[in-house]
Amino acid sequence: MRTVDGRVAGRRGQATRQKLLDCLSEMLSSSPYRDVKVIDVARKAGTSPATFYQYFPDVEGAVLEIADQMAADGAGLTQLLEGRSWAGKSGWQTSQELVDGFLDFWKKHDAILRVVDLGAAEGDKRFYKIRMKILNSVNSSLADSIAELQSKGRVDKDVNPSAMAGSLVAMLAAVASHQKGFSSWGVKQAELKPNLALLVHLGVTGRKPSK
Repeated sequence: MRTVDGRVAGRRGQATRQKLLDCLSEMLSSSPYRDVKVIDVARKAGTSPATFYQYFPDVEGAVLEIADQMAADGAGLTQLLEGRSWAGKSGWQTSQELVDGFLDFWKKHDAILRVVDLGAAEGDKRFYKIRMKILNSVNSSLADSIAELQSKGRVDKDVNPSAMAGSLVAMLAAVASHQKGFSSWGVKQAELKPNLALLVHLGVTGRKPSK
């Protein structure tokens, strides 16, 4: 772990650096990204702006660090699909667990994901790559699952596995980022998940689930 000027950070320095990141994460959950200033992060962490600048070039640099950590955590989403069956009742369970895991991940990292989405939407390639890294962890596995079912004649030959997987992942991401908005439509979280899982199951297998 190095400082901005290339020096190796000691144990105390690493702890200070992580505390700054933790405080920034906390602030992002309650304040708009554009309103967060270095002096506020430093004050919350009980240190100075000069110390902040030892470890990060600016707030955006620190945000990207948090986003990278979050994306590494997102790689675990592949485990929701690895070695899983889409046949019969197992397929329904797989689709439910994928939805549960995806929505839980989004809720856990809601604050930083909002910033990543904003940066990606504005064309910042650094944020776009992080967003795609998270989505790719599910997209590739889903595409492989659909292609495997297709090779066994269980999915229509006209289906494009990559296009279907990409559409499902984009839907999952859109729903996950809009979770709070569903309540204004009179939809409870407990009602959202099974309906979303139904759409995923239909998309992957082309069939209604066996429950």
